[in-house]
Amino acid sequence: MSTAIRKIGQGYWTRLMTVIGFGMLGVLGAVWLWRIFETFDFGIPQVYVASGVAAAFLTGVGLLLWWFAGFNAKSVDFLVLTEGEMKKVNWSTQRELVGSTVVVIAIMLVISLFCWMWDFVFSSMFVWMRVLDMRS
Repeated sequence: MSTAIRKIGQGYWTRLMTVIGFGMLGVLGAVWLWRIFETFDFGIPQVYVASGVAAAFLTGVGLLLWWFAGFNAKSVDFLVLTEGEMKKVNWSTQRELVGSTVVVIAIMLVISLFCWMWDFVFSSMFVWMRVLDMRS
């Protein structure tokens, strides 16, 4: 097995963001484990147990990420190809995004007013028919 990082320089941003995202999940998992093992009593100071478990977990997560983003042929190829495909995406301009957002908000308001109107009509009709009692 080679110790060199596979396809170095390719898929840099995809690899970096993958490592950052999963690294953050690893840190949250270590904090969670710390809090759990902080409550156990093994006959030694609890801070040693909690910090040891959290450090072991972070080491495992770090080694897994190092292997996943740098050495595993399938995952490295996937990350490199993902970045290549993301460069081909036709991203919307700010003007298109603002226009689409305005259309969505306008349609939402129209539908909300339509639903409110029919709710008002039916509730008024049911009060008039004395099916609903609106005194309370």
